[in-house]
Amino acid sequence: MPQTLTSNPQEILKNFFGYSGFRGNQEAIIQSVSKGQDTIVLMPTGGGKSVCYQIPAVLFGGLTLVISPLISLMKDQVDALNTNGIPAAFLNSSQSISEQRYITSQIQEGKIKLLYIAPERLFKGEYPLIEFLKTVDLKLVAVDEAHCVSQWGHDFRPEYLKIGALRKEFSNTPFIALTATADKLTRKDIAEKLGLNSPKWFISSFDRSNITYRVTAKRDSMDKLLEFLDFHKKDSGIIYCLSRKNVEQTAATLEAEGLSVLPYHAGLSREIREKNQELFIKDEVKIMVATIAFGMGIDKSNVRFVVHMNMPQNIEGYYQETGRAGRDGLPSDALLFFSVGDAITLGRMLEQSENQGFSDVMQGKLDKMKAFCQSKTCRRKYLLNYFGEEAADNCGNCDTCFQKGNLQDMTIPSQMLLSTIARLSEAFGLGYVVLVLRGSKSAKIQEAHQALSVYGIGKDRPESFWKDLGEKLQQEGYLAEAGSQFPTLKLTTLAWEKLKSKEKFLLPMEEERTTASATSAKHDEGLLDELKMLRHRLAQKDNVPPYVVFADNTLVEMATYFPSDEDALLTISGVGKIKANSYGRDFLGLIKKYAKDHQLEPIQKARPRKAPVGKDSQSEMLTLKYHEEGMNIFQIAQARSMTPTTIESHLANLVKRQLIDLEKFLSKDDVLNIRLAYRRQGNSFLKPLKEHFGDRYSYFQLKVALADEREG
Repeated sequence: MPQTLTSNPQEILKNFFGYSGFRGNQEAIIQSVSKGQDTIVLMPTGGGKSVCYQIPAVLFGGLTLVISPLISLMKDQVDALNTNGIPAAFLNSSQSISEQRYITSQIQEGKIKLLYIAPERLFKGEYPLIEFLKTVDLKLVAVDEAHCVSQWGHDFRPEYLKIGALRKEFSNTPFIALTATADKLTRKDIAEKLGLNSPKWFISSFDRSNITYRVTAKRDSMDKLLEFLDFHKKDSGIIYCLSRKNVEQTAATLEAEGLSVLPYHAGLSREIREKNQELFIKDEVKIMVATIAFGMGIDKSNVRFVVHMNMPQNIEGYYQETGRAGRDGLPSDALLFFSVGDAITLGRMLEQSENQGFSDVMQGKLDKMKAFCQSKTCRRKYLLNYFGEEAADNCGNCDTCFQKGNLQDMTIPSQMLLSTIARLSEAFGLGYVVLVLRGSKSAKIQEAHQALSVYGIGKDRPESFWKDLGEKLQQEGYLAEAGSQFPTLKLTTLAWEKLKSKEKFLLPMEEERTTASATSAKHDEGLLDELKMLRHRLAQKDNVPPYVVFADNTLVEMATYFPSDEDALLTISGVGKIKANSYGRDFLGLIKKYAKDHQLEPIQKARPRKAPVGKDSQSEMLTLKYHEEGMNIFQIAQARSMTPTTIESHLANLVKRQLIDLEKFLSKDDVLNIRLAYRRQGNSFLKPLKEHFGDRYSYFQLKVALADEREG
């Protein structure tokens, strides 16, 4: 049923959370819930799902129940809410009876807005929680990590099925189900298993434009990992391994290299797991090496990288795990080490399932995960297409897109490798082929293959070169695998045609990597370091994770604009009145001292200019706000769950309205050049103009240059 609101959602967002505008579908979702509508939200990690039920909890009065699978998530969110001035609590088995009684009495007195619980608590014990809930004013039920209700999801939890009984008991209370990842089968299950009543769906873009996706061969993975971590010396990150043994080995190796690292897996005691997790959350330890049991619900915004030492079982799991990086919107890395052996191991595990239908579905998902790893197309496009979303062919922010245009002539070594496979009757795997190619002294190989003309012709190059080349030829479609238990390599029709035609093998080879930690923001690095140290001290004093005090992107803004008073501080994204009162004096004191010592002047943060009231104008003004904060087109599109084309249209209109300087996008000479060609053209279409200039100007640049000359 519709709820009576006690305040304005926009005011709540600014005063309690410190943000001046909603992102993407957030406002529409809050309106849906306010009307008493059952609602399902699919939104990527870091997209702001929790705000969609936390703001209604403040607006409605009464109690909002949040069902979550993990204690860690409950504690993190409760800490953050209380720090923001919103009374919240959780109930779980780690609390004493007296603690639980105190919390329930606070709820009965109306002093708690949000209560976090695990689903099994609803019906557990002599006096199950569902009986207590009947005695209070329950206004809203939020089901977080809703994919856990589906056996087709990547993290099925049978206890989530009990939530359907809660729905029947509270048939007039609106439910909101939220997840960061779900394919079509899982989406259908969420609505059915939770018993939702004609739910309204909100599906945001799955694009995490700030994450750089990379897949590389697993060979020499530790050397590659250490090189990768060298780019992230100051950063927090998660490294996933397939087994407990691999977790321990990897953590021990990294610790021996002097890195700040701890392990996490089910074989450790609960006390050690909780301690290690807390040290990671509070930035006392930089790197967590873990099985996939770690991470769900970890609301740590400053994770800068996620590494998979093994191929995940499915795209959903991979997407959610990599999504734990860059929740604050800053550039982050996702690195995956791939080997065919991992795919075979995971396939054998599925074969042990007694449920053939389930096994078949999961095998299909595993095949798509393997195809993702071996694909030569844009990684981001593959991920978005998997979730039913269209995407450009080139994102410019993944390994395959980095390699495009970086083609190298690999004709001779490719011919040598393919010829060796052919001479071996296509009966062996890559490792064996390379041994023959390099002239192995093994008695077995010499006896069987020394007479072949290809024996030893590749001995002047290292084993790693030939294996890299073999994997690249597979990605490019020249080689295919046959067999499952012991896969062998076969030349494809494409390879035979290429060999016969004597065309060159031009292959995309990896270019020198750049770190995703570098940001385009012109912030003061020294001040940022001092702000982080202050945040760490305040977090220790309040016994909360550092990001609960302020997120990294908030500190970056402070180190960019040097606010000198509370009014200026309140213009910083992520600073609301509650936090300004709690922490403002400390941060302003540090900023003013640093600015004085380094002779820095405060920079006025641009505020949105007044514009005619209307949906289009309001939307464009929000785009303007993000633009003035230094975000590019793709970052704005991500933040607003819109397409880059829509954002380009906003910017073109803002140029036309003289709210953005045209010279931010084009020089005066370029503008004159485009306008002269447009006038000579004699019609208003952009396509002929684009064909005239080719790649010299983008469609967006043409639109902006002609903003005053074209209608519509």
